[in-house]
Amino acid sequence: MSYTTKVRKIGNSLGVILPKEALAELQVEEGQALYLTKAPDGGLRITAGDEEFGKSMEVFESLNRRYRNALRELAK
Repeated sequence: MSYTTKVRKIGNSLGVILPKEALAELQVEEGQALYLTKAPDGGLRITAGDEEFGKSMEVFESLNRRYRNALRELAK
């Protein structure tokens, strides 16, 4: 599923307004946090979740870089 939106000026900042269909897909409501993480293809991934998820992803990315070769061997 793909949605298109534009970057807009909101006060002194820039922001993105998500279409209601995208919000429904993410199952979020006003005030909930969204997390931006780097996707393997170099883009960004937007996910809804709790604060622990974001921290866990940071730890995973750190460990994934450090142990990349070992993980690759274990995956064989």
